[in-house]
Amino acid sequence: MRCLVTGATGYVGGRLVPRLLAAGHEVRCLTRDPRRLRDVPWSERVEIVTGDVAEDEGLAEAMRGVEVAYYLVHALGQESFEDVDRLSALNFAVACERAGVERIVYLGGPVPPGKASAHLRSRGEVGDIFLRCAVPATVFRAAVIIGSGSASFEMLRYLTERLPVMVTPAWVRNRIQPIAIRDVLRYLVAAATVFPPPVNRAFDIGGPDVLTYAGLMQRYARIAGLRRRVLVPVRVLTPRLSSHWVGLVTPVPNRIARPLVGSLIHEAVCTEHDIAAYVPDPHDGLTGFDTAVSLALRRIRDADVETRWSGAMPSSAPSDPLPSDPAWSGGSAYRDERAHSTQASPEQLWHVIESIGGEHGWYSSRLAWSLRGVVDRLFGGVGLRRGRRDPQRLYAGEAVDFWRVEEIVPGELLRLRAEMKMPGRAWLELRAAVDEQDRTVYEQVLVFVPRGLAGHVYWRTVAPLHGLVFGRMARNIARAALSVRTAPQPTARS
Repeated sequence: MRCLVTGATGYVGGRLVPRLLAAGHEVRCLTRDPRRLRDVPWSERVEIVTGDVAEDEGLAEAMRGVEVAYYLVHALGQESFEDVDRLSALNFAVACERAGVERIVYLGGPVPPGKASAHLRSRGEVGDIFLRCAVPATVFRAAVIIGSGSASFEMLRYLTERLPVMVTPAWVRNRIQPIAIRDVLRYLVAAATVFPPPVNRAFDIGGPDVLTYAGLMQRYARIAGLRRRVLVPVRVLTPRLSSHWVGLVTPVPNRIARPLVGSLIHEAVCTEHDIAAYVPDPHDGLTGFDTAVSLALRRIRDADVETRWSGAMPSSAPSDPLPSDPAWSGGSAYRDERAHSTQASPEQLWHVIESIGGEHGWYSSRLAWSLRGVVDRLFGGVGLRRGRRDPQRLYAGEAVDFWRVEEIVPGELLRLRAEMKMPGRAWLELRAAVDEQDRTVYEQVLVFVPRGLAGHVYWRTVAPLHGLVFGRMARNIARAALSVRTAPQPTARS
């Protein structure tokens, strides 16, 4: 089958594409920025089309010859995300009708009775749009997805690990039917071939366990080898207050935590299991919660996380200029440039550069970086706790704490774009170079484009600290390269 996957840079889409390829399907990906797919292992096996469902750009080209179209995008975290989701779904449905697509496949969320949260209401509306269009649609409704790197799993993991005693909102007593990411992907892959054309409906999908959210935390604690958690439910903790609490404790920022927490006020239990008539359960049954958590923790421990929630493209990224652009759209730019020679080889230096951030830190004042992360979280930013998907290797577009990889040239250049809250835009370039005397040189450039008077004031306020933060960072990275015992050759990226 010829399949189109939207959202291939996201958590689910990035895992679905290689499984569709393994099943023998032809895959085309629609993305706003093709650079985001340049470094993934399967990039040479797919066709990539540039476009944007919200702007109705590139859809006609992306749909040409497609038989099955997967819709795995959503505007979660953006302002007015319900309006953006509605418009995007309508654009996608119309394009599918015009192109003669045979089936739409959509992964949404549960639809609770009564008044739903904005997040679930939007997911439900998108599913209804597809079910009402002329193209047969398969809509999967999943609650909490358990897998290494999913936002729901990261929330559960950090809440449980960091808070042995918790004052919890009343919604922790609501029942939830989680599902393992491997079972979600099995259903999505099967949807390309198992449904005859007349089938046009939604299916509830969930794992074999039904637990309260408090039960999920206690079970996670046991599997992770932690002591039983003390949970004290308090009714005064509204979903909005809870989202701020989740945002402070977990890597998930408030703008994403708020709609996710809002969804937890509803019970999310499957009302049917009709999907088994088309996609039979495995002979050993669906993946249980305990197994799903164990598998996710093993992936994290082995640094084998395939995709992560933080890989999603921020809405502002496509319009941001690059530091190498000849003309800056924001006017004047401030620069902080550092360089240090080292007796280490370029390969040793690159090993340190590519592994920066996350558990390895930023090679300078931990207190200064931590305080900047805390301030960013307080103002609604992502903070430092996003970490990184892999401790050693990076792809273009991946998140690294409160930066995102704008460009990477293995062995030579790592360019990071800031996603922290500030009155302007910033980039940090790290290079492994060789000078005229054949010495290895670490080059570091911070570029800041201010936005208005506040941006200029911000730069002049923090500039005196750059010697402490970025000066020490440059010296320590050059020094750290000397301790790299094995100099791994940079991986060729296509």
